[in-house]
Amino acid sequence: MAKIILNLVSSQEVYNNEISIRLFGKITSKKMKTQFNILRKERELVLKFIDGLTLEQLHTIPEGFSNNIAWNVAHLVVTQQLLIYRMSGKDCLVSDELIEAYKKGTKPTTQFTQEEFDEVLELFAGLPDTLEEDYNAEIFTEYKEYPTSTGFVIDSIETAIAFNNFHESLHLGIIMSLKKLV
Repeated sequence: MAKIILNLVSSQEVYNNEISIRLFGKITSKKMKTQFNILRKERELVLKFIDGLTLEQLHTIPEGFSNNIAWNVAHLVVTQQLLIYRMSGKDCLVSDELIEAYKKGTKPTTQFTQEEFDEVLELFAGLPDTLEEDYNAEIFTEYKEYPTSTGFVIDSIETAIAFNNFHESLHLGIIMSLKKLV
């Protein structure tokens, strides 16, 4: 009889843990939906701020700055891919050439043609939806811990998405400053 009760208690604990995990998962999904909405809103703001700028303005590097608006936009596309896809062991959804030219530590060395920049803008606008779809499809099953230059350590896909939003907001501020000077 004691063995049956012990088995029931153990089964109940497992059952309760499964319920907690399921409830926690729903809470997390709601929080993650918020993160995806923040990313989309940040990108909408960037697109709004750069709307109407010429290629020359997009590529102008004002005195005191080391990059331009076009570089910042491409850098945001690349960084999101590296922080989320590559650190999760997945293939990035952008070219290796774009990654090499706009990853952390790079500076503008060439200028986009209008066609090339339009392609970057298409990625910029569309990849947040792809990320949300991939997250909901649960393709991110692992994450390689990454200590950022800010001292913050990213240790999961959820923290990578949140940190990416932080990073994008910093660059939104830079883009806003650059726009005043071009």
